[in-house]
Amino acid sequence: MSPNRNRFPDPSAGFASECRTAVAAAEEAGALLRSRFPDGFAARPKGEHGDVVTDLDLMAERLVVDRIRERFPHDRILAEESGELGGDGGGRTWLVDPLDGSNNVVIGLPAYVVGIALCVDEAPVVGVVHDPVTGHTWSALRGGGAHGPRGRLAGVVGGRPLSSAGPLLAWTQGHAVDRDDPAARALRHTLENRSRRLLQLWAPLLTWAMLARGDIDGFVGYRAEAIDLPAGALLAREAGVAVRHLDGGEFGGGFTGPDTERSFVAGRPEVLPHLLELVTVSGAVGRGGPSYVPRRSTP
Repeated sequence: MSPNRNRFPDPSAGFASECRTAVAAAEEAGALLRSRFPDGFAARPKGEHGDVVTDLDLMAERLVVDRIRERFPHDRILAEESGELGGDGGGRTWLVDPLDGSNNVVIGLPAYVVGIALCVDEAPVVGVVHDPVTGHTWSALRGGGAHGPRGRLAGVVGGRPLSSAGPLLAWTQGHAVDRDDPAARALRHTLENRSRRLLQLWAPLLTWAMLARGDIDGFVGYRAEAIDLPAGALLAREAGVAVRHLDGGEFGGGFTGPDTERSFVAGRPEVLPHLLELVTVSGAVGRGGPSYVPRRSTP
């Protein structure tokens, strides 16, 4: 993919060089994935919760890590398959999800992306999502806006009104969530009953990009995975999306700590109160019952 003038967020926000590196690495990895999809790879089970890992995950991750190392040799890297690759970069940590949507790839479903984030301490400052299927890339800099192939993403706030049939929502949950988890069941049941559609794409970063573009009204996550959350949340926020904890408290979008701190509601600002009401109705946030989710106060 050749660069164009509208491709990157405002460089005055800082970290522009890091953003360019992440975009180039993600697109190079995407070309590799596209060249081997749908049948040029092997797959094997990963963990005990139905996840998989493919040769493509490993090859794309190696490529991205090498590109980051070439430019920023002292930075710490956390990669989906390799884990922590140490550095002394003064609180700078790269998060690499080389193939978000591995389960989709294994069944031949062309819904997968490459995700890269750079965090300073806990705060994401660069977020990149690349879709190898369309060749499109979305990137964000903290305070510098979010951009896609057609320029700045600015159509989220004041978008289309909610349908009388309910919002168009998406859902994700972490791999460690049990099938019979009461809070997850309560949330999903309510969202399915009160929404026009409830999507589960098995590729959260693809969902974040859809939310940032304004294709869907909201996104609800329960104990989400840490590796892809910062890039997606930053992209959405810089496009004007509001992100909150399930109880309405401010959501940091970090990658450390227990997964109970990574449950969220995200949506257009004018839609968010309705989404939080749905969460409240579900009973997933409440004290004294099996569906209790630890509450977090607003700073």
